[in-house]
Amino acid sequence: MSDVRRVSSGGPWEEAFGYSRAVELPNGLVLVSGCTSVVDGQIVAGDPYEQTANAFESAFSALRQLGLGRDDVVRTRMYLTHARDVDEVGRAHKELFDTVRPAASMIIVSGFVDPNLVVEVEVEAYRPGGEHGASA
Repeated sequence: MSDVRRVSSGGPWEEAFGYSRAVELPNGLVLVSGCTSVVDGQIVAGDPYEQTANAFESAFSALRQLGLGRDDVVRTRMYLTHARDVDEVGRAHKELFDTVRPAASMIIVSGFVDPNLVVEVEVEAYRPGGEHGASA
């Protein structure tokens, strides 16, 4: 049996495309797949700030399933469709991670699976000691 743990959010593309929302490796590294502004399976359009906050909340939800939280995040990646949105996406990131200060990247891309989406985020977290938590 594998020591790799996988969790699902029930999002619309996980089953269709065959991936997990998050994967925890035995060494304590947790990789959270790209998250967008989707709530209860529906795209929640909004400004770049709101979409960023929603996307990170999806990532935090996956981390909670593994017994981890915001303070365990060591890296973020933010993909944006427009350079004009950098300040709003960055503002949301700062409000969420100002005290955590993960390594971070912001990358401009040509688009996402739905044109109403303007940002997608990825999160990596780390569990010290590499031991799976009691939850999930």
